[in-house]
Amino acid sequence: MAHRFLVLVILGLILRIGKSILNVYLDLDAWQRNIGIAGILLVGPSLWQYGEALFHKKRKLHWAIYLHFLPYLLFTLLCWTIPNRGDPLSYFIYDAVFAHLLMYLIMATRLLVNNHKDNKPKIYKWYRNLLIGVVLIWAFYIGNIAGLIPFYIGGALFFSLLVYMFSFLLLRNHTFSLEKYTASTIDQNTSMDMMDSINMLFEEEEIYLNHKLSLQEVAQALKTSPRILSQVVNENKGMNFSEFVNFHRIEKAKKLLVSPNGKDEKIISIAYDSGFGNVTSFNVAFKSFTHLTPSQYRRQNSPS
Repeated sequence: MAHRFLVLVILGLILRIGKSILNVYLDLDAWQRNIGIAGILLVGPSLWQYGEALFHKKRKLHWAIYLHFLPYLLFTLLCWTIPNRGDPLSYFIYDAVFAHLLMYLIMATRLLVNNHKDNKPKIYKWYRNLLIGVVLIWAFYIGNIAGLIPFYIGGALFFSLLVYMFSFLLLRNHTFSLEKYTASTIDQNTSMDMMDSINMLFEEEEIYLNHKLSLQEVAQALKTSPRILSQVVNENKGMNFSEFVNFHRIEKAKKLLVSPNGKDEKIISIAYDSGFGNVTSFNVAFKSFTHLTPSQYRRQNSPS
């Protein structure tokens, strides 16, 4: 559900980008300019509803939600009749469109603040960055309207830059995967309690030393499903299950590498003693977590 609103946010921005670029190089009709302006009316409610879907795990939309998109639909359907000729009425309508966006930016900001402590950090950071980007777009155009930013084409370039940034963050952080668990019914307290049980298995029983340890095996030990276990680790630690297991193995390896009994051990022995099945995967995982090879870590951290 959430990703549909994200698509609408990006679509609204693209409509506005297209209008800005084409309006510089082509003589657009008033209705064509209005199509682009209508994109801003799509961005606000879509951004707000995107946050609602992410934070509140909405599965179904109440019919009243569609009323928030009515201004966009009406503006688009009436694009042939809405004034866009540079007169006071046209400017008033233009200002009203950005006032509409401002209202939803405030609502989205309140949503973000209210969910600062109660939700998953990855989702919070992604939505915060998306909101900041749209706020910057709004501020740029307000500056242009006020005459503080004279270069109109700069708006299109700025829009393009932000869309590329959003796309980069989307791919880099696998944002659609952030929504993978939004339909789950597990609450935060249950998630935290289960995380305590997982930590006990890993920290006290050192279950990660089994190099064949699987998600299914840990889920069975905790009498839960692999999906729920994966969700709990992702929500509380910001890692997938494999990363979580390797994190504990690397922490064990770091201690062994500099311990009195382990400082003279071969790297391959440290790998096996930490739960890795082979030295290659150990070296790759170790450098991923520490940005050092095991040998470099030992040299830098061994007592003089």
